[in-house]
Amino acid sequence: MVRRALVPGITGQDGAYLARFLLGKGYNVYGTYRRLSTPNFYRLQYLGIFEKIDLIPIDLADMGSIIEAIQIADPDEIYNLAAQSFVEASFDQPVATADVSGLAVTRFLEAVRQIKPDARFYQASSSEMFGTMEGSAQALTERDAFGPLSPYAASKLYGHWITKIYRDAYSIFACSGILFDHESPLRGLEFVTRKISNAVVKILET
Repeated sequence: MVRRALVPGITGQDGAYLARFLLGKGYNVYGTYRRLSTPNFYRLQYLGIFEKIDLIPIDLADMGSIIEAIQIADPDEIYNLAAQSFVEASFDQPVATADVSGLAVTRFLEAVRQIKPDARFYQASSSEMFGTMEGSAQALTERDAFGPLSPYAASKLYGHWITKIYRDAYSIFACSGILFDHESPLRGLEFVTRKISNAVVKILET
């Protein structure tokens, strides 16, 4: 039986690579993109997988929209990579960040509990949850204390904990992976590392 995966945030760096990996494993892959934004599918096109994915528009602030996406995909696995992922922008838009990166996780989990309790749910957490400890010489573990220093970090911490709460309270399969900085050719130009590498290329071309 072919497994089905739903990837909210499939248009991002991690979502695109995950989609390619799952397709290679023989999955049927569904991905969501923001209903109100201009679709940006260049990463999926770059990897040559755009035509192989079923795309679903979604509004992460709307519970009904999330339920509809899960009903369409009927997934065995859900990988929630959707978020407002810029620390600086989270200070300019703290409420929107909390909604998209925090409360939307609850909406997904509640939808899973209500209509797809056998689905496996993965939440992409962030090393930003550790605050000042991130980037120190000390190796971090899941047992280290969290100390978020931005609205983005706080929203990711909420998503991290609500995932654990739903797992413990409702016995659904829900887990979090704490992701640290990672780079690839698909990293957006708005990130510092890509700004630097892009500037170097321009200098070398002149």
